[in-house]
Amino acid sequence: MTEFDLIVIGSGPGGYATAATAARGGVRTLLIERDHLGGTCLNRGCIPTKALCRSAEAAMMASSCGKLGIEIENVRPDYATAAARKDEVVASLREGVATVLADVTVVRGEARFAAPRVVEVLGEEYSAPKIIIATGSRPSALNIPGAELAINSDFALAATTLPESIVIIGGGVIGMEFASIYSAFGVKVTVLEYCREILPGLDAEVAKRLRMALKRRGITMVTGAEVKGIREGLTVDYTEKGKERSVQAAMALMAVGRKAVIPEGLAAQGIELERGFIKVDDKMATNIPGVYAIGDCNGRCMLAHAATAQGRVALGIVGKMSDVMPAAVFTHPECGMVGLTEAQCTDRGIDCNVGTAIYRSNGKALAMDEPDGMVKIMTEKESGKILGCHICGAHAADLVQEVSVAMQCGMTADALRETIHIHPTLSELIVSALEKI
Repeated sequence: MTEFDLIVIGSGPGGYATAATAARGGVRTLLIERDHLGGTCLNRGCIPTKALCRSAEAAMMASSCGKLGIEIENVRPDYATAAARKDEVVASLREGVATVLADVTVVRGEARFAAPRVVEVLGEEYSAPKIIIATGSRPSALNIPGAELAINSDFALAATTLPESIVIIGGGVIGMEFASIYSAFGVKVTVLEYCREILPGLDAEVAKRLRMALKRRGITMVTGAEVKGIREGLTVDYTEKGKERSVQAAMALMAVGRKAVIPEGLAAQGIELERGFIKVDDKMATNIPGVYAIGDCNGRCMLAHAATAQGRVALGIVGKMSDVMPAAVFTHPECGMVGLTEAQCTDRGIDCNVGTAIYRSNGKALAMDEPDGMVKIMTEKESGKILGCHICGAHAADLVQEVSVAMQCGMTADALRETIHIHPTLSELIVSALEKI
């Protein structure tokens, strides 16, 4: 048996960053990975989809830049080339992860818990007083007849060709990003979402703006749709407002969330689960002494940057997770969000002010030919504390990051409003929204 100070299982953003950080601090660290370095985020999630989002954006720009004074004839999106570029980006970043792990012992293979702090990989046993599980998640599927006829996001990202039409089951982040990509490449897209509005984590008013923008791009959006089954011939049956309906397409994509990957043998050690995820406390510790879980597998916040932050908590570098957790959806137009929605403020009995600004009122947005968008900010009436910011529009992820920093630093709405912003920039939309509070 080989002994280490720390064992990390899984090399996604949480796993590899945590292992590298520990090793730099002189901790003898073992990282176990059964597949490619970088985990789901790099290989089958964040990075490949963002590469395709960029290709989709370029296709849309090429088709509409005539009014900017640039005439391009015979615009022909080539998905095979876009997919090949996506693979090149992923391969390059994998090499970068390997470089980051230079001081970490990396073992390839499936990890199995043989004892509370003993892990077996390909017949070899490794032990450590501290083990951090960072095994991530895999796509979920609805328990409906014909579910096996639908592809998942892993399959979609591996494809080099596209169907003529597709039904996307689920209007969350994954579903909306694929809808935006496919539409830009000429695929007829229908989205079926169970909730009353797409992107349930986004403020409803802002989410509606995105939904309407995507509808103008020709994407069929059905909310309040309960999918009942998928029939041969790729006919998806669903109910909407009590009426039975169906839609047929060449392909169906199941985008209804993700479920935890639990290492083999962990159940035998008595691990406690919650909703199918590994239960942890605020220190990311499980009920097994010395065993921690970070990232998607604990289900607390299924974002790559959250996994990295949780790893720092598990290592004891920071005492607790920040409550300020920004997120983005890379559709076109883009969405960014941090903090509470207006509805959440109401549900919690918080007396709040709401300020909004539309992109069409911003000089830089019009100069960029990006007039479609909205910024919405919620602040606490009495204290001026910034409670949340939700944006739909160009560079929304970048804009919401400014508000995230302000929230993390405890800035009031007045302080952020009085901060001088460059003109002309999209960041002036933040000030415009705050001025309406």
